[in-house]
Amino acid sequence: MSASAALAPLRNAARRIDRQTPAHRDRAVDGLRALALLAVPTGHWLLGGFTLDSDGGLHNASPLSAFGGLAPASWVLQMLGVFFLVGGYASALSYRRRPGSTGAWLRGRIVRLGRPVLGVTAVWALAAPVLYAAGVPEASLRTGAKLVIQPLWFVGVYVVVTALTPYCVRAAGRLGGWAAVPLLGSVAVVDFLRYGPLAGSVPSWLSLVNILPGWLFAYQLGVSWGERRIGRRGAWLLLAGGTLLFAALLAVFHYPASMVGVPGAARTNSHPPSLLVLALASAQSGAAILLRDRLAKLLARPALWAPVVVINLCAMTILCWHQTAMLAAAVPGSFAGELAGLTTAPDSLGWIAARVAWMPVFAALLVGIARYARRFEHPPEGVRGGRALRRTVAGLLAAGFAVFALGLA
Repeated sequence: MSASAALAPLRNAARRIDRQTPAHRDRAVDGLRALALLAVPTGHWLLGGFTLDSDGGLHNASPLSAFGGLAPASWVLQMLGVFFLVGGYASALSYRRRPGSTGAWLRGRIVRLGRPVLGVTAVWALAAPVLYAAGVPEASLRTGAKLVIQPLWFVGVYVVVTALTPYCVRAAGRLGGWAAVPLLGSVAVVDFLRYGPLAGSVPSWLSLVNILPGWLFAYQLGVSWGERRIGRRGAWLLLAGGTLLFAALLAVFHYPASMVGVPGAARTNSHPPSLLVLALASAQSGAAILLRDRLAKLLARPALWAPVVVINLCAMTILCWHQTAMLAAAVPGSFAGELAGLTTAPDSLGWIAARVAWMPVFAALLVGIARYARRFEHPPEGVRGGRALRRTVAGLLAAGFAVFALGLA
């Protein structure tokens, strides 16, 4: 069979997806969301590694500890600013078109976000005892639990900022893109207090104040964009201003270069977000708005548009299960001992090359898992009986798993 004949079903499927796409669908925004989504597993798979203890247990490690020069890779792979931007844009449009009350609109969005989270945590709560009984070391299970729950913080934050959509819409109506400036200022004040001359007398919990304004910043920009209050001039201002602020924070104020946490580092930019995260989000948001028309033209091609549709349909599945896919390779691999790029310390250039070679394996495992896990994101029609009981049981299992993952049990 020729390559052309083998690819024919894929081309036909792409054309079918293209024909079924409504004309009013904003392909550029969907493309940006897909790009930001793919950056999450790519970043975690590339910048996260393991070491083995004497009992064969897995422990988290990062190549950034040995190779600080890899930090610029995190500037590209940290695309949560873009995700919140397109989230704000889509929420603004959805909120304007809502057929019912604000409460009903918000409940619908929370259910769509919460169901996959309950699914992955409930499955892990059931699987952990089985894996332990099968001989998987407790250290590996605790490491896995932390990795699984790590990206789920995003869902909680996203629910909160989504609930603030009505207020964001009002702020955008009054101030346009400038509505995000007070959020930037709030994070700057907290950073000054925790890193400036008064740092020694500031309580550690103060940094938590940055969580809401830090992630609401890009969301507010997205709402303003959706309300057509940010145009090309505003986008250029975001790009230039964010880039200059980012450079100044690195060169003058000595912020850590990595956008993700580095084991053993005294400071982190992302948990909670620092001003550097907002500077990057500003630059990325400006670039995204400026590239929108070009991206829309590219995605008019069925072959490029079809993968974007598939990724968006599996958005929460990718977010919730990509760490499980990596663990599905690493946990069995730990029984074989040290495997380059998988269970060896990420402290050499050889590890980086080997990890890149492992990434298609992780992707294939994620595709296999998604075939079954997507039911949490898109449950079958007509299955209604015992729904309240299932939610209660899933909630209890999820709570138990969270206690285990956070080291409280």
